[in-house]
Amino acid sequence: MPASQQLTIRTIDPRLRSALEREAARRGKSLNKTVLALLAEGLGLVDFPAGEEHDDLDELAGTWSKSEAARFDEALRAQRQVDAKLWR
Repeated sequence: MPASQQLTIRTIDPRLRSALEREAARRGKSLNKTVLALLAEGLGLVDFPAGEEHDDLDELAGTWSKSEAARFDEALRAQRQVDAKLWR
């Protein structure tokens, strides 16, 4: 199918539409470009540049609210402290 052809998708669940719009905003792309990218990624049609690292947690980056991030940081605060006795 030539790139200039269009595809119409009907009867989109409102939750799916909202999720797509949130993802488009997160990526800073149009809804159309986001849907095309998600389809290509989901079908394994995306070639990543050599040397670029990817892992399964990339999609989670930036998804926490400020309060969730603050709670997470607070939970890790004790683990981030260095015990001086252990470093003698």
